[in-house]
Amino acid sequence: MGFSDATQFWNERFNKAEFIFGKEPNEYLVEQTQKYLKPGSKVLCIADGEGRNGVWLAKQGMQVVGFDASDIALAKAKQFAQENQVEIEYSFSDTDSFHWQDSTYDAAIGIFIQFADPAMRERIFQQTHKALKPGGIFILQGYTPKQLLYKTGGPSLIEHLYTEELIRALATQFQILDLCCYEKELNEGARHAGMSALLGLVAKK
Repeated sequence: MGFSDATQFWNERFNKAEFIFGKEPNEYLVEQTQKYLKPGSKVLCIADGEGRNGVWLAKQGMQVVGFDASDIALAKAKQFAQENQVEIEYSFSDTDSFHWQDSTYDAAIGIFIQFADPAMRERIFQQTHKALKPGGIFILQGYTPKQLLYKTGGPSLIEHLYTEELIRALATQFQILDLCCYEKELNEGARHAGMSALLGLVAKK
């Protein structure tokens, strides 16, 4: 899916008054941020959508940069940031058109970025590693194949889902600090609601 196709696809999803993934941050992100990040950190939010995670991070005192392929989602994210009296540097990009600057970020965040096919997923891991400062942290949350049974969110294509083996193979350049598969009830807007099969990763450059 090219940039314009991705924009059209996600604009159709996000073109609603409500926040389709809610306004609260992802739980795994909150838990890991409290362990590994500190105020003042420069954080990149990959495909930040309507801004629920980026805004929360900015409210914790982080310097947040984010991007998304949906200009409709970004307009909502910018408004949400303004309402919460935080500033976020957002750009209208997909993962391939975003300007990944070398050794720039203290952390990178990828929450349910499972629009990525296997080739794009590999590029994201490589680009993220490059963009992190030495010692930088990558926090990732996604669904495992068992999610296809729950049908409470996420993609329907198994090649877009995460297994522990798959993530280990992608993260060979990183030091893995946390890698867990688990099941939990999610309540993250209408699109992520109900019992879910999840994977969490924290990795260090």
